Amino acid sequence: MGEGTVPDGIMISVQEAGVAHTGRYNPWGRTLSRLTMKIGYPCINQSLPCRSSRTFRLRSYTDERLLSTVEGNLRCLGEILRYNASNGILFFRITSDLVPFASHPVCTADWQESLQEEFAAIGTYIRDHHMRISMHPDQFIVLNAKDPDVLERSVAELAYHAEVLDLLGLDATAKIQLHVGGVYGDREESIGRFIDRYLSLDEPIVRRLVIENDDRRYTSRECLRIHAETGIPVIFDTLHHRVNASGEEPVADIFPEVATTWGPSDGIPMVDYSTQDTKGRPGKHAATIDIDDLLRFTGEIRPLDVDIMLEIKDKEASALRALAALKSDVRLIRR
Repeated sequence: MGEGTVPDGIMISVQEAGVAHTGRYNPWGRTLSRLTMKIGYPCINQSLPCRSSRTFRLRSYTDERLLSTVEGNLRCLGEILRYNASNGILFFRITSDLVPFASHPVCTADWQESLQEEFAAIGTYIRDHHMRISMHPDQFIVLNAKDPDVLERSVAELAYHAEVLDLLGLDATAKIQLHVGGVYGDREESIGRFIDRYLSLDEPIVRRLVIENDDRRYTSRECLRIHAETGIPVIFDTLHHRVNASGEEPVADIFPEVATTWGPSDGIPMVDYSTQDTKGRPGKHAATIDIDDLLRFTGEIRPLDVDIMLEIKDKEASALRALAALKSDVRLIRR
């Protein structure tokens, strides 16, 4: 049974950690020199005067307007990435609205060809600065939907997301995260429908798709069941686990299992981290980061490799505070 050196020098075996070596990602078998952790935030930088999600009304669509809007969105994305790189923020979730109406039948512009150089330049910057990228389609993307029209639109939207990441020239570590979907009165049937649909997807989507435990329907344990049938990696959402984990294991027990769902080509496991807004409904993200809670979480999963997406409302402000708080963590990468 393999062993790995944890940051405080204690030797811990895979058996002691309660993790069976599966031939996939072995989170306990890394030496300190290979430990990595990046911190990020999603979609919007509140310190900059631009947005990479500018759009317009569907009825005013023209090819020229679409191309102009996307060109502006890409310029802003470049500004955000430069800000992030200069501040050691090496994980970022690109907005799904980068190309408005991309999967809608109205979109006839060849934005892929027209803006190929702009996408390639941003992708080069991402790779040169060793950044990790993800995307998260909107909630109307439901792969296990019963309505065939919803399914068709969902697959088209997933194909668009995969195309963006391909145009950026990013490898399979750039992920598209998705919730399992609805329950529709029959949980087992709905899980089975998700599995069947996933297995029928085209390879450019499959190589990037990961599933996330949600705050109301599907738990981390159910996501692990789906992984066992499909091989799809699982993103662990800390707040969703707290809200929707009735009877489930503590983070320290279940997270190592989640980490092993990530194969070598998938990269370091991704985590969505947040805490509860004390004045909001269960599952509502906090306005700013709780540093003590973050340090508890990173301690619980130590020494596992993770890239942490901070789903906190003040975005980069919390990311900067997290970087400062984690500066002594040997896993952290800032450049």
